[in-house]
Amino acid sequence: MITPLLEKALASRASLIDPEHESAFRLFNGFTEGCPDLVIDIYASTALIHNYADNPEQGVALVQESMSFLNNSMSWLHAGIVKTRNGKSQEEKCGMLLFGTAPDRKIKEHGVWYAIDLTMNRDASLYLDTRSLRNWIIDNLKNKSVLNTFAYTGSFGVAALKGGASRVVQIDLNREFLNLAKTSCSLNGFPIQKGDFISRDFFEQVGNLKRDKKSFDCVIIDPPFFSTTAKGRVDQEKESARLINKVRPLINDGGWLIAINNAVFVSGTEYLQTLEALCKDGYLNISKLMPVPQDFTGYNPVGKPITDPSPFNHSTKIAILNVKRK
Repeated sequence: MITPLLEKALASRASLIDPEHESAFRLFNGFTEGCPDLVIDIYASTALIHNYADNPEQGVALVQESMSFLNNSMSWLHAGIVKTRNGKSQEEKCGMLLFGTAPDRKIKEHGVWYAIDLTMNRDASLYLDTRSLRNWIIDNLKNKSVLNTFAYTGSFGVAALKGGASRVVQIDLNREFLNLAKTSCSLNGFPIQKGDFISRDFFEQVGNLKRDKKSFDCVIIDPPFFSTTAKGRVDQEKESARLINKVRPLINDGGWLIAINNAVFVSGTEYLQTLEALCKDGYLNISKLMPVPQDFTGYNPVGKPITDPSPFNHSTKIAILNVKRK
């Protein structure tokens, strides 16, 4: 029976449900709250159920019981989607409609609209674990120039524009993701500067910016766990320092570097040691370790994570660093 766990989870997150049903949050984190085969996220009036069971058929009963709970306890939901992590087809992995006619296409967070496409790929197009970081960006980057690398759907860049950034450049290899970032800009009335949405390989574009002697007041680096292209390799488990060093020359004196490592098998201590080693030359300084919101980490966690994330509170390890230049 998953219902008692869902009842407890909903009670813990009652304050996150806004009257207009425009926000987004994690309703249930089964990895830490007693059922690792199930995760449920809420995007506006749409429930997104993740079936993480190794054998997807074994997760079907959990999904069905969850649907019953959601329909009874959150009657304002108008759509539901299930993503089957180990599904046989790409459609199952990206998400299939369980009920309703169409999922929501936008959510509101800290006064900012973000466009979403919950079935565009295996992820949900807006990461809920970085909500607090988006709020920090809104509050701290007024009149700053910002480079958002591995931008995905551009939520950090949109947050920067909301906070009054002077310029935001978004880089991602996938043009479809950047198009969603443009939609987010339109939802908020931000002008779209087409030249600031660059669909290109990270390594190639960073090289271009260096050759053109471009620099920014803040650079955000939030790479995937692992990827390879003809231009280079991303490996968050073994080579996070190398990626950070790639962008350091692009940051102005007194600027910010926002570095995120989401590798589950990299402990918090290990990643902090990597950052501290980079700071030994005196030109980087760790300003803040940004926590992941508690609805995402889970309330009253059960069991232990694969690796200990401390001093971070989740395997999504977010650090904000000050930068000095010679």
